[in-house]
Amino acid sequence: MDTQLSLYPLLSRTLVPDLPAYPEKVIQFGEGNFMRAFTAWQVQQMNKQGRFQGSVVMIKPQASPVSEHYAKQDHLYTVLMNGIAEQQVVNEHEIIHSVSRLISPYAEYDRFLALAEQDALEFITSNTTEAGIVYNPDDRLTDAPQRSFPGKLTALLYRRYQLGKAGFTIIPCELIDRNGEKLREIVLRYAADWNLGDGFTEWLERENTFCCSLVDRIVPGFPLEKEEQLERELGYRDRLMVTAEPYLLWVIEGPSWLPERLPLAKAGLNVIFTDDLRPYREQKVHLLNGPHTAMTALGLLAGLETVEEVMNDEDLSVFVRELMEEEIVPMLDLPKVGLLAYAQAVRERFMNPFICHELASISLNSIAKFQTRLLPVLLRYRRERGELPKRITLAFAALLIGYRGDRLERKDSPDVLALFDEAWAQPAETIPTLLREAKLWGEDLSGIPELVSTLEQYVRKLDAFGARATLQWIGGGSPCGD
Repeated sequence: MDTQLSLYPLLSRTLVPDLPAYPEKVIQFGEGNFMRAFTAWQVQQMNKQGRFQGSVVMIKPQASPVSEHYAKQDHLYTVLMNGIAEQQVVNEHEIIHSVSRLISPYAEYDRFLALAEQDALEFITSNTTEAGIVYNPDDRLTDAPQRSFPGKLTALLYRRYQLGKAGFTIIPCELIDRNGEKLREIVLRYAADWNLGDGFTEWLERENTFCCSLVDRIVPGFPLEKEEQLERELGYRDRLMVTAEPYLLWVIEGPSWLPERLPLAKAGLNVIFTDDLRPYREQKVHLLNGPHTAMTALGLLAGLETVEEVMNDEDLSVFVRELMEEEIVPMLDLPKVGLLAYAQAVRERFMNPFICHELASISLNSIAKFQTRLLPVLLRYRRERGELPKRITLAFAALLIGYRGDRLERKDSPDVLALFDEAWAQPAETIPTLLREAKLWGEDLSGIPELVSTLEQYVRKLDAFGARATLQWIGGGSPCGD
């Protein structure tokens, strides 16, 4: 790779000097792959049509170091669009120049708060994972910065209020139910805890609009396996390059005036403004994100690395199809014909040969993802049918093994990992101990009939016989011991 580094220039505005620059109109909490190929990409599509003429300032929500590549590349990056759209192969690339800068509140807290001074800033978006919209009782207004994303947002909004300026339209993209409402509730809680006054609370309610939203686009991230090939084809190096599928959906529940202020749909983007996003959310979270979470630990334990490998695997592909059609679809309150058609379309998207979506990347914060995407289905299935959904329960068991840390790499918060370490240190009581932990699941699961014993059985089989033999056993094709 060192030879390649010397052959091609680094992407920057020096390389493409004629790119336009626009005033900052959007604050985006989250600099990761998804938001760069989703929100910032959509801002550029509006800009290209002369409908928005604004840029995005990204905020790093975590304390990890800022990648040097953002500054070196003048915050430019390439989005590779690969997949099938309307039965046509799509293989395109575009240099995204809608991001103006990246601020880390941990290193530049004053610059972060100074955003409150900019009148042109109108929208705030975020994607801090399902674990990001949380209340941290240790956060204080005097912190620089606050630990939680809602804490940082509250501090920024309070500075905006102090300056006597207009509020924001806030559209979180985290995949939790009623994300905008939950974020608003936490901000109001901080306002009360920090004694910020009735005037600030009234301004929050009057001047700011918190919208619930739902996002849908598969974004695998940096195409490491094709890096050298792409450098030859593009003629430049790009360490921030991101791959995405052509499909995109953004459902935003908000006021009637929002489509005019944020003309995403008018720019031809698949954005739905609605007064009720619940049907859209239920379908997407359970039938797209749910299978992603279900396949991850099982696929990794079976020696697979990508979603495409799972969908081409004799055992895992059957598992995914039966999971969707036999366990998830029957538990959703939408017409079954439409749900089955959506499930088929999702499986086709999973098989996109142009996208390398690594299971390891999907595994980030898997506990919060399971709680949101699969646990509600498991609970409803047990309640309505009097038995556990065996495929979701097997995925649950594989997840618990993954968080043991001896076979798979764990990617979660230190607090979550500490709970698992403590529980796995007591092998005879591991499963009951974990299921009682409401911090992990939102409630105590230990009283659900047969859940403890079934998970213990599945964990034993996965450990003794492996993921593939256990999958075959679940399907009735392998005895897999007692």
